[in-house]
Amino acid sequence: MLDFPLWKRVWYWGLTIVAMAAALPSLCSIANVPWPSALPDPMVNLGLDLAGGSHILLEADKRQVAQQRIENMEESVRGRMRLAEPRIAIGDISRSDGRLSFMLKDPSQVDAAREEILPLTTGAGLTGQRDWDIKVVDGSRFILTPTSEGLEQAVTNAMDSATEVVRKRIDALGTREPTIIRQGEERIVVQVPGLQDPSALKSLLGQTAKLEFKLVDVTASPNDIAQGIAPPGSEIVPYANPREGAGAPAIAVRRLGGIKGDRLTDAKQAFDPKNNAPVVSITFDQEGGRKFAELTTQNVNRPFAIILDGKVLSAPNINEPILGGSAQISGNFTVETANQLAISLRSGALPVDLTVVEERTVGPDLGADSIRKGLIAMTIGSLGVVLLMIFTYGRFGIYATIALVINVLMILGIMAVMNTTLTLPGIAGFVLTIGAAVDANVLIYERMREERRKGRRVIAAVENGYKEASRAIYDANVTNFIAGVLLFLFGTGPVRGFAVVLIIGLFTSVFTGVTLTRMWVATWLRKARPTELHV
Repeated sequence: MLDFPLWKRVWYWGLTIVAMAAALPSLCSIANVPWPSALPDPMVNLGLDLAGGSHILLEADKRQVAQQRIENMEESVRGRMRLAEPRIAIGDISRSDGRLSFMLKDPSQVDAAREEILPLTTGAGLTGQRDWDIKVVDGSRFILTPTSEGLEQAVTNAMDSATEVVRKRIDALGTREPTIIRQGEERIVVQVPGLQDPSALKSLLGQTAKLEFKLVDVTASPNDIAQGIAPPGSEIVPYANPREGAGAPAIAVRRLGGIKGDRLTDAKQAFDPKNNAPVVSITFDQEGGRKFAELTTQNVNRPFAIILDGKVLSAPNINEPILGGSAQISGNFTVETANQLAISLRSGALPVDLTVVEERTVGPDLGADSIRKGLIAMTIGSLGVVLLMIFTYGRFGIYATIALVINVLMILGIMAVMNTTLTLPGIAGFVLTIGAAVDANVLIYERMREERRKGRRVIAAVENGYKEASRAIYDANVTNFIAGVLLFLFGTGPVRGFAVVLIIGLFTSVFTGVTLTRMWVATWLRKARPTELHV
């Protein structure tokens, strides 16, 4: 165990120096010393509690989830009845009192209609209940009522999807290590370190980015539209910018039969080659491109509306079929707003509107004070450990002290390379690591003392000390590693920050406290060849 060939010493020292060098930019930043721009600068990101930033609490509307479920069920029912063999004719579908109802024109098709509708309902989680209740009244009228279990499951799914969409949008902004967690049934907490002006974040998260392409109902009378009256099968949608409607505040579009933006594969800010105005260029997937080509082919010389979040951006005329699976969205954008819309479309539409119910900006003053006190605690703890180790173990205590300093620098360097975030509990993890890092050396040195008391020679005592103590060291660190992984997987925010420092510290402390000190002790034994071991 004390044999260290040249290649192994070079490898260990090279690994140590690289990890320590990666910590230099972060140390220079803490000391306010400029770092050369020509050199790589991996940095440890500071969490919200250290660097300040923005805290936003978002809330969803459960009623909107229920309304969307009814709309989706209506479209699904119409599609199933139209494609049934033989076709099942139904009357107008009514959506009132949170229920969906329709009447069959041929009462003899009740059983066939039920068979078509039943696959549209599923089990609500593990409740044993279905998400829709199907009833037939008066022999030919179907009434579909969403169950409470189904609504709860739909809200949960919507909030999970919304959390993921929010995460994608914030990451697209280029921010580092945001904290995005669910709070209760219908709230999402967003914390972004280092972001002092949350206005851009609020506008990005407040945009649902629900994109739709619907045919304009040209039969609608402008007077009826002005009074909010839509023809059967159509709906009134207001313009986002009244100038797009040539003075008309709203337009009538066909409620069903359009294309939704969930078929997009890409969206990016671009410029219109005709007038150089900022636009958003979008690309559909294969199925979306096919539907878009079919829509534009069948409706040449008819207008269709581009609707974003319930407002019409524009209603251009289809001059010719659009077959390439791509299009562009215009609507008096600036470069910034076009880029934000592209980010929203790329990350997907929010399944439910999110409203900002709480907003606050955390200043960096508290973080600076926390860093200062954390460094004081680390310094005092380090000095105490160093004095105790040197006083107790002499030369070997000096080895443990050097390993301790290298350990701290390696943790910082690895965190910088991994682009992880340091939080206030992470500083606590650093202080804890300082005390725990020398545990391995204490076990080794005490084992060496026992071996000498048994009468073993110096080299045998050292070799057995490292060999026998390593078993207990590895067992203890495996247990701590499992605990750290569980903290990281199931914890959130600051708890994860502590887990990151803990996990990295486990690897570096074993490397520095066992591997490096063993290499140094082996080098000393080979050169000095002592006859007595003062430990």
